[in-house]
Amino acid sequence: MSETETRLLMLIDDEPAQSRLIAALAAREGWRTLVVHDAETAIATLGTRQGMQLGAIILDQWVPGDDACELIADLRARRPALPILMLTTSASPLLAVEAMRAGATDYLIKPVAPDRMMQALRAATTRETPRDELQPLTEKMHGPATFEAMIGAAPAFRTALAIAAKAARGHGPVLVEGETGTGKEMLVRAIHAASQRAKMPLRIVNAGSTPGNSIESVLFGHEKGAFPGAFDRQVGAIQHCDGATLVIDEIDRLPMAVQERLAEALIRGDCRPIGARHSFRVDVRLIAASNYPLKDLVACGDFLPELYAAIAATTLALPPLRERAIDIPALARHFLARIGEQPGLQSLGITDGALALLGAYDWPGNVRQLQAVLFRAAVFCDGDALTADDFPQLSSMISAEPGMSGAMAHESSGVMLFTADGNLRPLEDIEADVIRLAIGHYRGRMTEVARRLGIGRSTLYRKLSDLGIENVA
Repeated sequence: MSETETRLLMLIDDEPAQSRLIAALAAREGWRTLVVHDAETAIATLGTRQGMQLGAIILDQWVPGDDACELIADLRARRPALPILMLTTSASPLLAVEAMRAGATDYLIKPVAPDRMMQALRAATTRETPRDELQPLTEKMHGPATFEAMIGAAPAFRTALAIAAKAARGHGPVLVEGETGTGKEMLVRAIHAASQRAKMPLRIVNAGSTPGNSIESVLFGHEKGAFPGAFDRQVGAIQHCDGATLVIDEIDRLPMAVQERLAEALIRGDCRPIGARHSFRVDVRLIAASNYPLKDLVACGDFLPELYAAIAATTLALPPLRERAIDIPALARHFLARIGEQPGLQSLGITDGALALLGAYDWPGNVRQLQAVLFRAAVFCDGDALTADDFPQLSSMISAEPGMSGAMAHESSGVMLFTADGNLRPLEDIEADVIRLAIGHYRGRMTEVARRLGIGRSTLYRKLSDLGIENVA
């Protein structure tokens, strides 16, 4: 958005303290906030000169109470293109479904973390993303943290899982790299769940959302009076995780000075809180996650080589969804099954045409975005199965792509039958894709894979060797 474009936010809220906080957070993103205290004033404001300049609305459910969804529907009817975010203290998926059906763009649970609110506001008003389909409501659907729960047959994905499963049995640090939304947190939790420290706590510190001037204290702790505002002693995450597992997400965002301290702590195996005279011996297993390849950041001087050496002995990379399109059908069916378990929603199937449409998109938000898109479509679906018509934003984005109804339609099962020029692929290549698909669908259970394919285990393993498919079961 250009600097000259108006960025006016209307906040419907009657709590002064919360209003000031939200206005301050929105100001960081270049927004000016107009606060109104009731539904009547909000409706009236839409027709004013200021109301015509609005770029988004944030509504606290507490203001209209049980009529919140009615107010959202009224606002949506008057201004169909205006993003509406609802604040609430309720974590009920049923309320989320009702709010979305009424026209809410996103649903935020109070107290809202600053980075979460700004992310939601940014996503709702960014032209490059298909608005109304990238909502993170699905973050409330927690699945089991196991390797078996991670779906995928793409070779790069299976390789990453194999490395992770082997690393889980060890004690050393692990570095997980991959774009936002590829499933790093789920994989990290699976590593912990399969480790010898599974019964001990797992603590996750996000370096990207923690202010740079406090991240050192969060990790290392501090003594009372160590710096202005240190009114009490605080135990840091490293000391808190003695004997357990510490995850530092977005470790690439750590300030260089903190990188130096962390590298020294890992090498020495101790931790010294800010202001403390002595260090404490600690036994912490560190799992680091980064949205960017740290090796590249080291090369350009943005990441400390000593810290990289200390955490990268075991490194695995989760591929983006655009590089594992073969997994989209299995992922879609899995997510729809989970979505169908939510209050107010039903179990849905998905047609070949819809799968072909999903396969034609490049998914910049990766698996997390796919899950959110399916959730959004399921909320508004009146039939028994999702069709291509249930994804209007995706359809409009790729409608200009040639050949959509040709080769892509044959990819909907998860296996591409035709090449780009319209000819059939070699049988050997199709067979390899079918086997990969079966391995992913049945979570690497090779006996079940062989049974479903109608062949013996020995035949299956021979085919794995002949076709060059890595056996990661």
